[in-house]
Amino acid sequence: MRTPEGVDIPAYPFPRPIGELISPPDASGYPVVSRVLLPTGQTAWLVTGYEAVRQLLRSPAFSSCVFAPGFPRFHGRVALPTSPTGFMVGMDPPGHTHLRRILIPGFTIKTMRQFEPSIREIMVGALDAMRAAGQPADLINEFALPAPSMVISRLLGVPYEDHDFFQSRSRVIVDRSFSPEQRGDASQAVHDYLADLVARKQSEGESHDLIGRLAIDRVAAGELTTEEVVGVALMLFMGGHETTANMIGLSTLVLLRYPELRERLRQRPALVDNLVEELLRYVTILRTGVPRLATADVEIGGQLIRAGEGAIAMTSAANRDLAVYSDPDQFDVDREPHPHLAFGFGVHQCIAQPLARIEIRVALTELIQRFPALALAEEVCDADAWDDAVVYGLRRMMVRW
Repeated sequence: MRTPEGVDIPAYPFPRPIGELISPPDASGYPVVSRVLLPTGQTAWLVTGYEAVRQLLRSPAFSSCVFAPGFPRFHGRVALPTSPTGFMVGMDPPGHTHLRRILIPGFTIKTMRQFEPSIREIMVGALDAMRAAGQPADLINEFALPAPSMVISRLLGVPYEDHDFFQSRSRVIVDRSFSPEQRGDASQAVHDYLADLVARKQSEGESHDLIGRLAIDRVAAGELTTEEVVGVALMLFMGGHETTANMIGLSTLVLLRYPELRERLRQRPALVDNLVEELLRYVTILRTGVPRLATADVEIGGQLIRAGEGAIAMTSAANRDLAVYSDPDQFDVDREPHPHLAFGFGVHQCIAQPLARIEIRVALTELIQRFPALALAEEVCDADAWDDAVVYGLRRMMVRW
């Protein structure tokens, strides 16, 4: 597309280089802030520099409301139910601030560490099941996907027998290869299930899981409505499942490329914390970035963005910024510090990041210790990449041990 001034506007998202399954698309040849053309026909400002991305994500001059006219989209219809009340990643202050304040106590580092034994039990159980099923095995569909699904189900209070329902519909919701109607229907099905679950927990009158505590205690105190509890549960499920599952799969592929690193981790398990931070930076599964809508004229990275214009914070590019990281395209487990933006920045920074870090750490630690000879049974190819996903990942990865 060309502007009236005759300037070409590149199409976005940028394609993944053929054969490159781990690194995000290269945005180094583009200005820190530049115009791009989205699949919907909209134009938006793409922000790639580390400091400019931070500036955008912390600025109160940008809205997160996906239903606002002009909000930059990659698909014609938002894959959310018709009543997304409580889905706070698409909300602005003060409503967002109110919900975040209520949820933060349930996701502190201390709280998540108390939940860690349950996480480990689930991860070990999934690995044992994969081993029992025999090799070769699809690590994605036999471990990376089901384990986080069971973790978030247990945390929220979703019955174990229903986690397959969630997992299957979650894949549809975040897969842009499905039609907007299919994705919207899957989201509505999860929403309706959660609404019924919230109602059941309220009728029982006592619960110790997250949904139950919100549905009973917070609603009774007048701090939340029942519909807000449903929206919060939907957000936590969608945000806490596919993201972690895709990180576990891609992280395993990275480790399979560095056998000497796996041996170091077996000898020094304490390295895993730094490993997880470097993986979050290096992989950055949110490849398309974080969309926002300007509500006032604001300058970002030296470029004026006017009210009503869309902007996209490309965190994967920011995490490879030469101004912040030396040799950013090199995977370096000894890299410190790690000021990455994998969990976003500002008031919308991922509230469940302590949970995600523990899940990835436990998953990789147990995998390395229990499968020391883990190797690819088949080469992972371009067809195995989940390029149409909102959060990038792998569809399959066959392994042996």
